[in-house]
Amino acid sequence: MRCPFCGHGEDRVIDSRASNVGDVIRRRRECESCERRFTTYERVEYTVPAIVKKDGRREPFDRQKIIASMSIALSKRPVSSERIAAIADEIERDLALTDAREIPSAAIGEKVMTRLRELDEVGYVRFASVYRSFRDIGEFAAELGRLAAGESEPVEPRPGAEGAVAQPERSAT
Repeated sequence: MRCPFCGHGEDRVIDSRASNVGDVIRRRRECESCERRFTTYERVEYTVPAIVKKDGRREPFDRQKIIASMSIALSKRPVSSERIAAIADEIERDLALTDAREIPSAAIGEKVMTRLRELDEVGYVRFASVYRSFRDIGEFAAELGRLAAGESEPVEPRPGAEGAVAQPERSAT
């Protein structure tokens, strides 16, 4: 491991700790040249299927996109960033365990919505409102009604709306 401060190639590990889930190992290191300390993280790299976007493009899976979209949906909600990262890890692990070589982005969106629905209803509604691209308040109210009634099947996305990745607008207050 190269020192991020001086570029020296030799260091020693001072401390190693596994994460709560056990997927990540945090290592505290000290450079043998400049003696500065830095932290590295070691994680299992899964072979994940390629993601097929709704326009047909293919791109590699990026767990940071899941974390970013869930973080926006769960903004100011009582959900820790560690829990969000754990859900992203679960989704990545699920995808790695499939035999498929490609998976549609809509399937990932559905996995995120399922996890959000179980985790935080407000976060679920926020994510669904962007992901499903509700046309009007009626569709939004219908989804809220299903959620309040405890129905398990969410409204079907309208054609062309699956996997929409729009950022909610934020007011400048």
